Amino acid sequence: MFNKVSSEPVMPGPFGRFTLQEVVASGGMADIWLCTDKNNRPHAMRVMRPEFAAERHARERFEQGCEVLASVQSHPNVIGYFEHGKIDGRMFCLMEYLEGANLKELYARHDPVMTENVAQIILDMAEGLEHIHESGYIHLDFKPENVLVSRNGGVRLVDFDLAQPLADAPIKLTKNPGTPAYMPPEQLQGKPIDQRVDIFAFGVAAYELLTNQKPFPGEDINEILKNQLNRNDFILLRQLNPDLPPPLQNVVLKCLETDPNKRFPFMSVLVRELREILYVS
Repeated sequence: MFNKVSSEPVMPGPFGRFTLQEVVASGGMADIWLCTDKNNRPHAMRVMRPEFAAERHARERFEQGCEVLASVQSHPNVIGYFEHGKIDGRMFCLMEYLEGANLKELYARHDPVMTENVAQIILDMAEGLEHIHESGYIHLDFKPENVLVSRNGGVRLVDFDLAQPLADAPIKLTKNPGTPAYMPPEQLQGKPIDQRVDIFAFGVAAYELLTNQKPFPGEDINEILKNQLNRNDFILLRQLNPDLPPPLQNVVLKCLETDPNKRFPFMSVLVRELREILYVS
């Protein structure tokens, strides 16, 4: 199913039964286009970039991401899926179009959408991850760049290319995909992992959202891991954000525990605690 892929650049204009308008985001191995259908309705279309078209592993990852997204639908905090396939030899995924920006962009510019909706955004992120786990998958690349926020504060989780089926017991990955700054110690060390890697990643993202800096900075994997294991220089959230309620700090700290057995065991437990602390719907 991966034959006849195109290495030609994708340009604005007709694309099958759609019209590509402009690139609104780029990341990984694909560009996200704003496109319209024959009724001029807007959609987001993820199109594989030509430099990856000849790489079998990249094509398989793209296809897998599309299939996982299709499997985790019907949740308000997961980006909407319509279809995927090929048009003129180019792999694509047609999704919901959301006017907004990713979470990293929002907190970098202290956007009012983020600051005015921070409690709801944190809860929505957690509920999105809860749904993914309950649908039978680990996201494995949860980070602020993969959290879209609309102009009215609506949250959508995106990018499921690295997602893996959730097994009954921790699994050892043959490769270590993802972003090191959001990986827990057991993943950085190549040990077996389970859904608690996403819980750690959620903790890193929440820490950033609430303090505007990473909990375990580092230029490479070794430095990040060293800071995770040796926490002499670790800064508590309330030292950076004194207005933060102590119970919320404690939730984030539990997510960031070095030992996965000391973290929340499931996202459902984390979500329940967040609801009690945040008093948001």
